[in-house]
Amino acid sequence: MQRFCRIFFITSLFTLLFIIPLFTPNTSGMSVKPKEPGMYIMTEKSLVRLMPNILFNDQGLLYVEMNKPPVFMLKDVKYFVAYGKYDMRVYTINPLVYYTTSPLGKQRFILDKDLDITIENMGDDLYIIKLKSLLGRGYYCIWIEDQVWDFMIQ
Repeated sequence: MQRFCRIFFITSLFTLLFIIPLFTPNTSGMSVKPKEPGMYIMTEKSLVRLMPNILFNDQGLLYVEMNKPPVFMLKDVKYFVAYGKYDMRVYTINPLVYYTTSPLGKQRFILDKDLDITIENMGDDLYIIKLKSLLGRGYYCIWIEDQVWDFMIQ
């Protein structure tokens, strides 16, 4: 009898361990909330914060000087996250195209045509941004309210 109780307990424990995950809520949305305002990229492993860069204006031509942008693998980028008080109506993701080299030897890149995106408000100044098209390898930037965050995808 005692052996039967032990076997019954072990099988019911294993059954519960396999059934409980089936009924837990889906957490495919935002599971990690950023701690500081800024722009982030959600990768397969974690949420990575982007550092801002300076947007220059040369007689109406907007450009960015390359300053060691973070590099992500194409397969790792899931979506983009904006956290903070931003006007999301002017949020764009732009490819960057080589323009010229500065007198100090830094490469300058101009902003190309913005990509089609969907913006989902998650509440508390938290937004998830997904591209409507496929993302390719290259040098990109997120541009919003005269601020720019650049990154590379390989």
